[in-house]
Amino acid sequence: MKREMMLFDRPGRENTAACVRIVAGLIDEGYHHVVVASTSGATAQQFAEAMPATAKMVVVTHSAGFKEANQQEFDNVLRMALQAKGVPVLTATILTHSLETAFAKEFGGSLPTLVIANTLRRFGQGAKVACEIVMEAIDAGLLPEGEPVVAVAGSGHGADTVCVIRGAASKRFLDLQVMWIAAKPLSW
Repeated sequence: MKREMMLFDRPGRENTAACVRIVAGLIDEGYHHVVVASTSGATAQQFAEAMPATAKMVVVTHSAGFKEANQQEFDNVLRMALQAKGVPVLTATILTHSLETAFAKEFGGSLPTLVIANTLRRFGQGAKVACEIVMEAIDAGLLPEGEPVVAVAGSGHGADTVCVIRGAASKRFLDLQVMWIAAKPLSW
């Protein structure tokens, strides 16, 4: 089997349109499940508008209070519009971030999930996020476990990474398989 990989010169939202085209092509190939990371909702909206009806799309966004206490970064009007179109929006805690980050800051050292996060970042920030959002959506019952999922993420704003991942619940993290990376920036 031969696959092409899109390498972007730099990370960022200027790659979102290319990622949309890549994901649409994967849906045409027969992939059904798509999970998109979106902080504010703008990236989610771009993908929702472009996805064919055969796509089963899920959006994953940061937990409330991620940036500031008591703040939700995802636009509530966009959330309601996406949900009205049948696109679930999951607000979730980043699996490799919260509790252990608090302990590492307080007591020093590196704990297992921080090691996992930093290991995944060797493939790029977006690849790390892609793995996380697949597990989060499976944990929430929004994606099936064990099936290929097209995961879309970025390195800050917009989308610049597309991975095809055989999903696993976070409890079975070691069963998760990055089947291939369809797009990523050369550096992040």
